[in-house]
Amino acid sequence: MPGFGTRLADAMSRRGSLCLGIDPHPELLRAWNLPESRDGLAAFCDTCVAAYADFAVVKPQVAFFEAYGAAGFAVLERTIAALREAGVLVLADAKRGDIGSTMAAYAQAWVGDSPLAADAVTASPYLGFGSLQPLLDTAAARGRGVFVLAATSNPEGATVQGATSGGRSVAQAVVDDVASWNSARQPGAVGVVVGATTAVVPDLGSLNGPVLVPGIGAQGGQMSALKGFGGAQRDQLVPAVSREVLQAGPDVAALRAAAERMRDAATSL
Repeated sequence: MPGFGTRLADAMSRRGSLCLGIDPHPELLRAWNLPESRDGLAAFCDTCVAAYADFAVVKPQVAFFEAYGAAGFAVLERTIAALREAGVLVLADAKRGDIGSTMAAYAQAWVGDSPLAADAVTASPYLGFGSLQPLLDTAAARGRGVFVLAATSNPEGATVQGATSGGRSVAQAVVDDVASWNSARQPGAVGVVVGATTAVVPDLGSLNGPVLVPGIGAQGGQMSALKGFGGAQRDQLVPAVSREVLQAGPDVAALRAAAERMRDAATSL
């Protein structure tokens, strides 16, 4: 199987750069007149799969499935399989981070051979970038990808991510570590997460990988603000939208139309 960077670039060239979130938040379930149960979760996801089948990347937010225990994970497995059957790349938004054998177990779960394994996963480097090695190695061996949190949009993140050492911020150090990883291996397999509303965007010019940019729409980020984002090239940027589109549901056609409008906005960058 081609590496993740190649598959992502191909999918984006054919289906656009937009990443659509599946976030079955309780408020959205209620807004869609669905029960807060396994059946409601499954119906929500089935609607999203039907609406998003022609897009490049879809990002299920793992926490909203985990909240239902084993039943939720069963729905997530089924949703991942259905999206991949439609040719959609699946990015599991799990934000995993740990050390040693625990990190290796997370790697098997999300980019290894488990039924939950997706095309890529988000990961936290804040136990040290080196702690991600089992995840990065497993992803590379399976032709899968990892998006490493660098600069997030939440205000609390700045106290850690904006701290400086040796003249650069922690967020910039994460970006630089990913850039070094990509330069030594197949480019594009490892990307970073940089929020659309983050106060200080790190320098992304040497990343040689994709940039997931969450926070567009309901969280206040504007697609137009991504022009020249951190010095990244346009084809590196993967704008991520969740609630801004999901609030158009539960009608499949309305959901698809809202997603297409956002995709058009991303294409015009």
